[in-house]
Amino acid sequence: MTVSFYGHVRQYHNIKAEIDANMAEVLESGQYVMGPMLKKFEKEFAAYNGTKYAVGVGNGTDAIWLSLMALGVGPGDECITTTNTFFATAEAIWIAGATAVFVDSDPVTNCIDPAKIEAAITPKTKAIVPVHLYGQCADMKAIRKIADKYKLLVVEDNAQGIGAAGDGFRIAELSDATCTSFIIQKNLGTFGDGGAVVTNNPEVDRIIRKLRNHGSGKRSCHSYGFNSRLDDLHAAILSAKLKHIDEWNDLRRKWAARYTAGLKGAKSFTLPTELPGYRHVFHLYVIETKQAAHRDPLLDYLNKNGIDAKCHYPIAIHQQEGYPWGKQARIVGSIANSERNAACCITLPIYPELTEAEVDYTIAKTLEWDSQQG
Repeated sequence: MTVSFYGHVRQYHNIKAEIDANMAEVLESGQYVMGPMLKKFEKEFAAYNGTKYAVGVGNGTDAIWLSLMALGVGPGDECITTTNTFFATAEAIWIAGATAVFVDSDPVTNCIDPAKIEAAITPKTKAIVPVHLYGQCADMKAIRKIADKYKLLVVEDNAQGIGAAGDGFRIAELSDATCTSFIIQKNLGTFGDGGAVVTNNPEVDRIIRKLRNHGSGKRSCHSYGFNSRLDDLHAAILSAKLKHIDEWNDLRRKWAARYTAGLKGAKSFTLPTELPGYRHVFHLYVIETKQAAHRDPLLDYLNKNGIDAKCHYPIAIHQQEGYPWGKQARIVGSIANSERNAACCITLPIYPELTEAEVDYTIAKTLEWDSQQG
């Protein structure tokens, strides 16, 4: 048996009529950029997130740095985040001209550890950028409390957590702006790339709308800006998919529960944890080998047995070649948890369109390798 890592084509076939109808509507309209389908999706996405505003942009990276710029973050400022995340989180801080300050992650959730944040705060600190890693929320209540104490901004990197929730809070409820990615592999993904910012701040909404469109608030009038627009064809796909996101997230949770039940008791790796009261949407189902030396052998074993497991993210940002590439960056305190996560992580296939047989085969082969360890 082979188990693919992605279910994009299966998902398309399952709702093909809905996607094709939306795309045909755009194609027949003749309005493909900044048109009515984008406006429709932005309204739907804001409603889904419980925010007043949503702005479609070119990708998730742009969503973060445009949010930082709209909030006045730039050269001379510092943004606190973690290093065991996709490169774009720090990249966006650098593009905005600010300094990325890395602190350690929580050993259980692998999200930013709020207990490590205060030690990293200096007079230059302007924002905290928590990442809802793998589909589980960071502790936004604790982060918001720190931000309020020191009068800091909070920009959530929610590229992996659409539909997730914390214990008594929603994503986007406790931040100044929340950023997401719509690249195809996300829980809500288009057939290509895209992103969005959701916010309750009217000024953030207004400024990003100008920045994404060459600094233009009305036709032929421009100021400082960029070209970062979510086009209407992508908006059409996303609008069709948004109606299914909670159902798809429930299926991800179903397969995650099946993995956890089946892999419970393994001696050579640990399983992901869902915090009490939280809704983890399992963008990724990440196990961690107890020894870094075991990660690659297990990954190789799964791949050779037809299971397209991967690693997210095996090289932490501060471990990338050439770091920090002349950019402003610093590390505060030990980041042992983040480094362990990077060295030991393996992502098993997880997407709504998996079958019981595929999940059970993945469990069986993972346990087969585990049983061979001394």
